[in-house]
Amino acid sequence: MNTGDNAWVLASSALVLLMTPGLAMFYGGMTRSKNVLTTMMHSFFLMGLASLIWMLWGFSFAFAPDVFLGLTGGLHYLGLVAVGRDLWGGTTIPTSTYVIFQCGFAVLTPALISGAFAERMRFGAFIAFMAVWVTLVYCPICHWVWAQDGWLAKLGALDFAGGTVVHINAGMTALACVLLVGERKGYGEQAMLPHNLPITLLGAGLLWIGWFGFNAGSALKADQSASMAFLVTHLAAAAASVSWLASEWMLRGRPTTLGFASGAVAGLVSITPAAGYVNPVSAVLIGLVAGSLCYFAVLAKGFLAYDDSLDVVGIHAVGGAWGALATGLFATKAIGGVDGLLMGNAAQFFTQVVAVVATAAYSFLATGAILLVLDTLMHVRAHEDEERRGMDVSMHGESAYNL
Repeated sequence: MNTGDNAWVLASSALVLLMTPGLAMFYGGMTRSKNVLTTMMHSFFLMGLASLIWMLWGFSFAFAPDVFLGLTGGLHYLGLVAVGRDLWGGTTIPTSTYVIFQCGFAVLTPALISGAFAERMRFGAFIAFMAVWVTLVYCPICHWVWAQDGWLAKLGALDFAGGTVVHINAGMTALACVLLVGERKGYGEQAMLPHNLPITLLGAGLLWIGWFGFNAGSALKADQSASMAFLVTHLAAAAASVSWLASEWMLRGRPTTLGFASGAVAGLVSITPAAGYVNPVSAVLIGLVAGSLCYFAVLAKGFLAYDDSLDVVGIHAVGGAWGALATGLFATKAIGGVDGLLMGNAAQFFTQVVAVVATAAYSFLATGAILLVLDTLMHVRAHEDEERRGMDVSMHGESAYNL
């Protein structure tokens, strides 16, 4: 064991876990005041539910030796009883450190999805959906990409910190959710404005800082790779925040604080798969494209008539897909040991396309199947009266603001 590497990954684990409370604030400020507690509760509750699933069977399904065609792991780590003082394969950190580091990803990914159906899913249905989704969607895709014997890993797909596993997965799941759950009552007829943008900005700041653990921690060492991942993560977020704001300013005549926060997150999403493979110039280009691309993707939901409450599809599905493809474009052997299309390796770009399509298709179809089954067993969608009164009162009997 290398104590410096272990210390860095443990610190990164704390940063990744901090991102979920940050996301709760980011999402909570964007909802109406009558739904803020429920929206934040989604993220906080997953810190409990997803962590327990990860301990009991999730880590095993994701990272145990493959048992079926590179699609899923077995039961070797069931209950983590096989985790002791051993090192995680090929690294200088204990397996227990890797388990808690990856636990942060397993918590954050389903929390990202919750922004799509905010203000209209019953809490009991939310619990059931997330328990099944983490097991049947997140863990298999995690195995495909990050387990050594996963089929996309063996194909050579590059995903340094979660462009496919986290962002495309969450974004395409969000799309299935909004199409099947339906739009909020009054959507398109009444204003549904953010009730507290200062909270959203503070949440965005926590996400920005936490993302350094997300990306730089994925090096699993305190070395040059971690340093470069840290640097390019910051540069991509900076570039995307400026790009989104510029696009918004030119189109609508004024820049907004929500636009800045959304642009920063779009940049962080897009650099995630590429963080260990690209140089700073490429990171800035990735961020500049991501800011404008995700801004117009968010605007498109008005034309496509779907109610993605907090823009999960436009930022995470689109930004994640762009980042995964950009990895295949800009990767350079000098940084990550692999060249991309612009360095003459067209095969790598094709592999990235396969990873994007496979992840998007499985996430969307599997989520649709899960929701259809659950909807036959329980009421997934809140009743009209519950939605009208607000999810905070109807689901939890509480109110965020007693003025």
